[in-house]
Amino acid sequence: MTGLAPYAADPARSRGRQHPESPPEGRDEFQRDRDRIVHCGAFRRLEYKTQVFVNHEGDLFRTRLTHSIEVAQIARTVARRLRLNEDLAEAISLAHDLGHTPFGHAGQDALNHCMQPHGGFEHNLQSLRVVDALEERYGAHDGLNLCFETREGILKHCSTGRAAELGDVGRRFLERTQPSLEAQLANVADEIAYVNHDVDDGLRSGLLSVAQLAEVDLFARHWREAVRQHPSVGERRQVYETVRRMINELVLDLTGETAARIEAAAPASIEAVRAGGPLVAFSEPVAARALRLKRFLFENLYRHYRVVRMTTKAARIVTDLFEAFAADPRLLPAQHRERAGREVHRVIADYIAGMTDRYAIREHRRLFAIDES
Repeated sequence: MTGLAPYAADPARSRGRQHPESPPEGRDEFQRDRDRIVHCGAFRRLEYKTQVFVNHEGDLFRTRLTHSIEVAQIARTVARRLRLNEDLAEAISLAHDLGHTPFGHAGQDALNHCMQPHGGFEHNLQSLRVVDALEERYGAHDGLNLCFETREGILKHCSTGRAAELGDVGRRFLERTQPSLEAQLANVADEIAYVNHDVDDGLRSGLLSVAQLAEVDLFARHWREAVRQHPSVGERRQVYETVRRMINELVLDLTGETAARIEAAAPASIEAVRAGGPLVAFSEPVAARALRLKRFLFENLYRHYRVVRMTTKAARIVTDLFEAFAADPRLLPAQHRERAGREVHRVIADYIAGMTDRYAIREHRRLFAIDES
């Protein structure tokens, strides 16, 4: 691939796939990974899994699918400017939430609590499990058989205990090395996307107000400028202007700070990137402003009583489902019963994690409502 920096991930020098395959025709290895992700069932189900709001609450709120597309757009933009591999950054971005449960973090926390006696549950590990084992689309192997570099980027966090079980892809957590710059970039692009779009969804829902956000510097400066330049348009359009400018500030700062760090570190190869410290980052002043916004969202949106009511219901649905299936695995659909064996609790977790919000609600009704079957 021409135009790549020497420290970028090169598809021609990939560490390869778990199962050998013939080289792709008309595209490179990372493009093949991206295409496999886009066509897999877990990716399509992201359309009906939510960020903050439950899927049935409104068609205009972000879902895991729209969020993943937004992350990919940001990651590609920065990757292009830094001469990194855009296709790898996009593939990681599109796959990073494949293992997320229904009902966002509330569902994940509830499932993790249920799975504590059985190894716990973590959505990054589950995303890797989806692409390595759970997708069933190919006759020659389970999973999507993605390149090492894509799998490395999907696994953002991992305990040392679990890392030891994962082979090469978990080694960096034991050796305390870094992933590729494309993986580091997808991780920060995720942060840029979710904080800004949670602002937009929070305002749209009425759970947040412009007056509240005007106390947060990152929002307030761009809001004042948007109102000054466009005083006659409605508040909704002024919010769009503000969020757009916030994203632009974060992207430009991330690009400039990362370029400066790369220049100072002067890595000659992707292996030099892995052996060094993290390089993709905001400048200190912008990181501080972004952190204040995240803290504001945590206190005022994620802990809003209406969100807490929803997450409490969501956690109860996930817990009820898990306990019912664990008490009697015969309640599982046939294809999941066949996989259960000795790992019945892990198979139950796989089944629940793969549900969309509305499917989980329907399955709960089927199990617990006397007039459902």
